[in-house]
Parts: sequence; structure tokens; C-alpha cells
Amino acid sequence: MALSSDKKPAQVETTGHVWDGDLREYNNPLPRWWLWTFYATIVFTIVYWIMYPAWPVFKTFTPGLSTLTIEQDGKMVEVPWNSRYLFIQEMQTSPSAVRQREFVEKVSNASFEQIVADPSMLAFAPSYPSLADNEWLWGGSFATISNDLHKGLKGNMPAFPTIQGAALTDLSNHVLSLSGIEVDAASASRGKASFAMCAACHGADGKGNPMLGAPNLTDMAWSNIDVVGASTVDAKRTMIEGVVSKGIQREMPGFANRLTPVEIKMLTVYVHELSGGQ
Repeated sequence: MALSSDKKPAQVETTGHVWDGDLREYNNPLPRWWLWTFYATIVFTIVYWIMYPAWPVFKTFTPGLSTLTIEQDGKMVEVPWNSRYLFIQEMQTSPSAVRQREFVEKVSNASFEQIVADPSMLAFAPSYPSLADNEWLWGGSFATISNDLHKGLKGNMPAFPTIQGAALTDLSNHVLSLSGIEVDAASASRGKASFAMCAACHGADGKGNPMLGAPNLTDMAWSNIDVVGASTVDAKRTMIEGVVSKGIQREMPGFANRLTPVEIKMLTVYVHELSGGQ
């Protein structure tokens, strides 16, 4: 290896290192955009260290300056930001949580007769799925149950307020007919065309999709409304119409931060065995 400092006019500066007589190492500066990006990451890191929990200090850590507001013991309190408090805040302020509190208050102030007479309250009251009927919305294998307990579940059926009148009646009759309930055949036949938008989640045959938590509409196992308990076809149809018009939002929190792996494992076995599992 030889050293050379020769530099011709308009030639890029080299470090002076030459290999094999003509192989030189250029001394090009880094692109300006790269340097600014690098500097920006340094600034971002420093800001992050200041704003969020970062550095361990003995048995604790630096809490950071960023805070969250959550409800504790009936009062709104400001707490340091961390993922657990963020989860609690989302559980308290998410649209589904707000909607749930509204319905809980509505149900608490209503009589049993008023709850049964109101399709929306009735749909909310029996909305929690049975764990003992072997009808699994999301699947009933050990792996699926364990994963659901760890991460939680969030189900959402969008509302279809544009479907009204006769079209809503026809669609509801078609849904009821999938479970073998005797309805107006002509109306149910007309509703089959509208069911195409429902088939995206429930399947063309209405048998559901565990990947989406979309229930089977052909097995009479209604998890969000008590269709079986309704005394008349009109009452059953009214329940279906309420679900189509208003949609359904349901959320189950994850328990990975609340239960130990062994506790979740035991709970998985218990839930699985409640109905035989899959």
C-alpha cells in the first residue's frame, strides 16, 4: 500500500490511501440529509427520555414528564404516563366504554318491563356470550382461548342506518329464516339480496367467521340479543332490526398484565372445559 496526496483539478479529494496502484479511497462528506436525519434521531431520543419512563434508578425508574388523566376511586387523577395507565385510560374513554357506561346507567334506571320492551336495552342486557354452550365466536381451542385471555378481544359490527322500512324488515326476516324461524317467505327472499353486505363477515351461508368473531346466524345461539326468549316473530324481528340499525360494539380487556402466565393457563383450561371446548 502506498500513500499519495496527488489531487488533480476538479477531482474528488481522497484520503491519500491507494491500493494496487490506482484504487483510491475517496473522502466524500456524508449527504446533508443523512446528517440532519441522524441529528434528529438524537434530539428525538433525548426528548423521549425526558417525556416518558426511560432510565432505571435502583428499584424504580425515571417517570418522565408526560402524564395521563384517568378515573380512580370516582375521581379524575393525573398519573405518570405508562402503558398500563394508557390501557386503563382507553378502557375508560374509548367509544365502546362510553357507550357501555351509557347503557349501564340506562338499564340501572329502568324496570324489568322497560328493559324487555326496549330492543336496545334488551340487546345490551344479555349481550355477554355464554361460556358453557360450546358455541365459540372466536374459536374454542386451548391456543385461541389463551391468546384471547392474554390480548383481549374487540368486536365491532357497524350500524346500517340507511336500511329502513320494508328493506329492513325483509333483511331481518331473512336473518331469522337462517335459524329456521318461520317468517314471511317472500319477505325473506327479498332480504337475501341485502344480506350480501352481511356475508362479508358472517359468510354467504350465515355460518359466521371465527377469525372476525362474527357469530353463526344459523344455530339459534344468539349472543347479543335474546331472540329465542322473544315470544312473537314480530318481537324477534324487532331485535334483529335494532342490531342492524345501531350495530354492536363489544370489548373484552386482555389479562396479561393482571394475571400470571400460570393463572391464565389454569383459566384457559377452566373455560375450555366449561363446554367441552374444540
